[in-house]
Amino acid sequence: MINNKYVAVVVPAYNEENQIAGVIETMPLFVDKIIVVNDCSSDKTEEIIKSFWQTDFNKGIPIQNLLEEKISESKFDKASRYLHEQMKEEIKYFIPSKVQNIFPVTDRIILINQMKNSGVGAAIARGYKWCKDHGIACTAVMAGDGQMDPSELESICNPVLFDNIDYVKGNRLIHRSALLIIPKVRYFGNSILSILTKIASGYWHVSDTQSGYTAISYKALNSISLNKIYKKYGMPNDMLVKLNIAFCTLKEVEIKPVYDIGEKSKMNISIVIPKISWLLLKCFFKRLWVKYLFRDFHPLFLLYNMGFVMIALSIPYLIKITRLMFSGITVGTLPVLAFVFLFTTGIQFALFAMWMDMLVNERLYKS
Repeated sequence: MINNKYVAVVVPAYNEENQIAGVIETMPLFVDKIIVVNDCSSDKTEEIIKSFWQTDFNKGIPIQNLLEEKISESKFDKASRYLHEQMKEEIKYFIPSKVQNIFPVTDRIILINQMKNSGVGAAIARGYKWCKDHGIACTAVMAGDGQMDPSELESICNPVLFDNIDYVKGNRLIHRSALLIIPKVRYFGNSILSILTKIASGYWHVSDTQSGYTAISYKALNSISLNKIYKKYGMPNDMLVKLNIAFCTLKEVEIKPVYDIGEKSKMNISIVIPKISWLLLKCFFKRLWVKYLFRDFHPLFLLYNMGFVMIALSIPYLIKITRLMFSGITVGTLPVLAFVFLFTTGIQFALFAMWMDMLVNERLYKS
């Protein structure tokens, strides 16, 4: 515990028989629960995790399942009863899984087996669900490949536990060794996705969007649909969009980049970047409509959409001008003026909306 509040760590693991033991053994003592979500591994990951159940590493404090509590039957508590029933029902929307522990209340190391391989995002979401059901005040995420320094976990959790921050991300890019340690291809890919994620999520000051070393508050866990979290490597980007729509605060904490410690990357940059870029495009428009129209109307919704419409209307004129130029035919004044007017006005509307977006979300990013 920290500040008399429960702390848990979700550890997504897929074929990590060489690394998972080190992750468990080096977990700080203040961590009350270690939720290892085994994403249908085909190696000895499960056996290694279970081997810790008879050791001192598994000695934990009892934490009760909130789903087993009874809610008041008072007519004034109808909303509480509805939410309680919703928490019970939402597990059926997750990938089928099973908690393997015989004594999950007292065990420190909780093993959840996914029934089919579904991706790191799905594994984290399942771990989040367990922590939500047990009222964990701060839930961190540490990869099962040992790529995250456990000595930095407290600095990741403290803003949630002491400053009421909703979501904390470790930032490797501001560490002075970043350019030396992070592989160039990954650094380049991270930079591209970070720019796109800033636009899509509304957290304009976030730097290391792909960092998976995070901590989230209980309030934030309840503010988003956990079962709808993106199931693959785009999960960190999707999380930021969902949290921004829910008006959650964000803070970044400097952490060390850790590579070449025996982990084996399962990510193909050439495949991941296009997929996440498409995800972010969809997320951007979802945030635009949900946050700035349905939840809290803002004029930037109109400015963004007017800008996009005018840019779209300028494209036929651009095509016509291009065809005439390549055909050697003199281009008339009207299509040129129409293109220039529509395109420049559309860009201006979009940039002005972007500026307003930055101002609106300034209060959600905490330095």
